[in-house]
Amino acid sequence: AEDTPLVARLFAEAVHEAGIPAGVFNLVTGLGPVAGQALAEHPGVDLVSFTGSTAVGRQIAAIAAGQVKKVALELGGKSANVILPTADLAKAVNVGVANVMSNSGQTCSAWTRMLVHRDQYDEAVGLAATAAAKYGERIGPVVNAKQQVRVRGYIEKGVAEGARLVAGGPEAPREKGYFVSPTVFADVTPDMTIAQEEIFGPVLSILRYEDEEDALRIANGTVYGLAGAVWAGDEAEAVAFARRMETGQVDINGGRFNPLAPFGGYKQSGVGRELGVHGLAEYLQTKSLQF
Repeated sequence: AEDTPLVARLFAEAVHEAGIPAGVFNLVTGLGPVAGQALAEHPGVDLVSFTGSTAVGRQIAAIAAGQVKKVALELGGKSANVILPTADLAKAVNVGVANVMSNSGQTCSAWTRMLVHRDQYDEAVGLAATAAAKYGERIGPVVNAKQQVRVRGYIEKGVAEGARLVAGGPEAPREKGYFVSPTVFADVTPDMTIAQEEIFGPVLSILRYEDEEDALRIANGTVYGLAGAVWAGDEAEAVAFARRMETGQVDINGGRFNPLAPFGGYKQSGVGRELGVHGLAEYLQTKSLQF
């Protein structure tokens, strides 16, 4: 991302110190519409791998299509954290809130929709509000002023559309810095903007479901499909539900991220996979030699 170039510079230094031959890895910094577009259009580039927003991913895919060039796109998400009635509710809610607040909410795979059974809903909302309050002094700023305005705008839209604020809000928690209050919404319905669009900030929406089929319908009811989570008292129950979710990765009962496993999305969350063997395969071509 053009707002965070120093991470890439550090990686380039590590590549150099590791002794990788010059030219195997090259770093070009610049703005997306300038440097990014030049790389995507260049005839010497055989594949464009992009991580970022779905909107920019569409532009890159269009450029690549003009040259019949392969793309690997890891784009936006609106991941569902489904808490089934048999789950450890307190653990599922607390881990779910932590997941959303990590990196100040700027994580494409964050579980920004928490789905809770109607009989446990009020308890879950209380737990989430308490958990979010603990992040008030700990959470860092978002990346820039534009993103702060964007996230606060979504919070205001949530209030305007009838969601109930139980933690945080649109007001900046500090006078200086691009800070956004850790925010939790209750009484969110699947059609609300905050339940459909990626906010990319520390904002959690809690939705109520009637039964398992209703939960599945809500979980699958966005244009995204990057990640998600399922919690249940029985692992097999959680796995059965996870297999029906239209998403590229699902954590079972708080399962830890595995960098050897393929990572990528369904639907408008992307094309192709990163990490593991599948991630390497994106960069390979298949050739047949026949005698």
